Amino acid sequence: MNTTAATPSLQQARAAFSAVLAEFADKAGERDLNRDNPVALVRALADTGFGRLRVPVELGGFGVDLPTLFELLAQAGEADSNVPQILRGHFTTVEILRHAEDRDTAAHWLRKVAAGAVFGNAQSEHSGPAFETTTRVESVDGQHLVSGTKFYSTGSLYADYIRVAVADDEGNRWFAVVPARHPGVAHLDDWDGIGQRLTGSGTTVFDRVPVAEHGELGRYKEDLRSLNSFVQLVHLANLTGIARSLVAETAEVVRARSRTSLHALSGQAATDPDVLGVVGRLYAHRFTADALLRQVSEALEAAEAADTPDAFAQAYVDTSAAQVALVDTVLEAANLAFHAGGSSAVRERAHLDRHWRNARTLASHNPVVYKPRVIGDFVVNGAGPVNGYDRGRASAAADN
Repeated sequence: MNTTAATPSLQQARAAFSAVLAEFADKAGERDLNRDNPVALVRALADTGFGRLRVPVELGGFGVDLPTLFELLAQAGEADSNVPQILRGHFTTVEILRHAEDRDTAAHWLRKVAAGAVFGNAQSEHSGPAFETTTRVESVDGQHLVSGTKFYSTGSLYADYIRVAVADDEGNRWFAVVPARHPGVAHLDDWDGIGQRLTGSGTTVFDRVPVAEHGELGRYKEDLRSLNSFVQLVHLANLTGIARSLVAETAEVVRARSRTSLHALSGQAATDPDVLGVVGRLYAHRFTADALLRQVSEALEAAEAADTPDAFAQAYVDTSAAQVALVDTVLEAANLAFHAGGSSAVRERAHLDRHWRNARTLASHNPVVYKPRVIGDFVVNGAGPVNGYDRGRASAAADN
């Protein structure tokens, strides 16, 4: 972990980000094919200061605004779409800390993030009723201990600390911070999805793992109204990165083709009007993704400034609308890219298929199928979207 006190300027750090992201991009297809987890590269990216982007300047971070964060996450997604998802729980934790009422706890962890600490996520559980939390905290001799099993524990395989959704003996639900490398933590790495294969999104088992000092988050009434939009925007930045990568990789495929087809109007793919048209359409899809990401990230930044329920509701509706449009746009682009490459584009060594698989997988997180109805209910009936974190609290209250 890089604990150097001096914080480089954001401009200097961007150069370091780009260098590490270039390493991610270099072997992204091979890693996906071989299921080779980029543990060292994630650590290298953290050591550049990437994880401290939203940490306030006075605590050692860069204090960037949301549009800047999501643009940089799009650049990370262009290099390797596993990266933004690996770090999604990390940046969500930083947002929770930025809004926490317990400023001592917030400062404690934000300083650790500024020094290079990476957070993983262990919130969802594999089975049982929706929003039920079976992972428990027990108190033994004044020490809180976490035991339970989590699925979709994205990023935990790469993390220094894990933010775990827990329930205590009084029925309260909150987040416990535990050390990721404690002997009582087992990372099974059994995620078997068709895409996003290297995110460490499988099972994590906790066996009497002690809660870290200042390790209670969410017990108080932090303002988490931005989180529903925030977590989805990480996926939208990732999808935008995939759209960018599709343009770049397809252009390379076209340049490398030595022949075309019987019906082609040119003997060279790089001068074939139909093939060039495919790349042009890909660029249009990328342009759409870039514009949508910029608009909704600016909308969430404005909602943060307004700090009203109506502003956060509108931001979530707009983010949901962007999700619907972006998922369709990027999936179409991922399918369209194969038209530019002929039969060689479907070979495993071309790695083009990973873009469709990754985009399809991202579309199933915070499932897009529900969002048109949420948007329509808001437009027609003025019904505000349900905050997932409030629903968790309401469920806990009902249990009591």
